[in-house]
Parts: sequence; structure tokens; C-alpha cells
Amino acid sequence: MVELTKFNGEHFTFNAVYIEQVQSTPDTTITTTRGKTFVVKEDKKEVVQKIKRFYREIGLWQVVSKAGEEDV
Repeated sequence: MVELTKFNGEHFTFNAVYIEQVQSTPDTTITTTRGKTFVVKEDKKEVVQKIKRFYREIGLWQVVSKAGEEDV
């Protein structure tokens, strides 16, 4: 889970497994796998760092970092 902040200052916890896309347009917008969007105060770089940290904590980082590699 990652802690994020809405523009009204409200903090919320988000399950990063459901994040499909993070954009800066210039506000940081997160799109879920179901198409729902969230606009947060954190910049894109910070959100991505939080996602990576979460993936490491739950043991998914190795799987995600190797996605797309071909077997040799």
C-alpha cells in the first residue's frame, strides 16, 4: 500500500497493485486497472518511488523488473 495525498489535503492509502498508469499533465494523475483516476499532490517521481518500494516490500519487484525479458 502507498500513502498519497488528495488536493484537499486528505491522506489516503492506495493498493499499488491496481495502478496501471501514472501521468504528469502537469498534475499527477493515477489511472487504475479499472479505469478510475485519482489526482494527487505528490509528483510523478515520488509516486513511482513509492510504488517500487511497495513492490519490494511484498516481493513483487523481481517479477516486475524482469517482465518482458526473453529467456536466453
